[in-house]
Amino acid sequence: MTTADGTIRLLMELRSQGVSDMAVLKALEQTPRDGFVSADQAERAWENTALPIGCGQTISQPIVVGLMTQKLDLGERMRVLEVGTGSGYQAAILARLVRRVYTVERHADLLREAHARFESLKLHNITTRRGDGSRGWPEQAPFDRIMVTAAAETMPEALIEQLAPGGIMVVPVGTDTWDQKLYRVERTEDGYDSVPFLDVRFVPLVVESRSA
Repeated sequence: MTTADGTIRLLMELRSQGVSDMAVLKALEQTPRDGFVSADQAERAWENTALPIGCGQTISQPIVVGLMTQKLDLGERMRVLEVGTGSGYQAAILARLVRRVYTVERHADLLREAHARFESLKLHNITTRRGDGSRGWPEQAPFDRIMVTAAAETMPEALIEQLAPGGIMVVPVGTDTWDQKLYRVERTEDGYDSVPFLDVRFVPLVVESRSA
């Protein structure tokens, strides 16, 4: 199957499952998934399933990527924090929709590979950082939007504090892979409002020791 054929088939499947935002669909079309997996996984890139990318991490199921991106309600002038760069696929999609993406990854090998992909795609509005994503990126806060691509055990209030007033975060929350839900969280004057919208299975958000 060619890249074009695979992309068309995948987009049709995502549309049938609720990804209706045309800007999001265009960003997905412009970001071929086979470029974000290893050569031995490339033939499976068009399947609507999560795939391994090394370091015990995965590239998320395309429908989850599409729905999470859609729920952020993005605008082209926005600054977005992504927690968990992984393969770089989600960051590359975000970069086509907003002004600047800041993405944090704790695994150096994954971050190096993702950065090379951004360069090859000429996505120059992505800033990368190696570190503990649970801490966010305080020096660049506040953010208009935050996307978390690993499951927090509880609602990550440290990240909510880095949202601008009225800002939105999409985050999976749950204590194990069988008890996780995606939440849309909106920062309010008094705190935040959160609404669950999808059952998911993500790798856990690892919180490094504050003394490290």
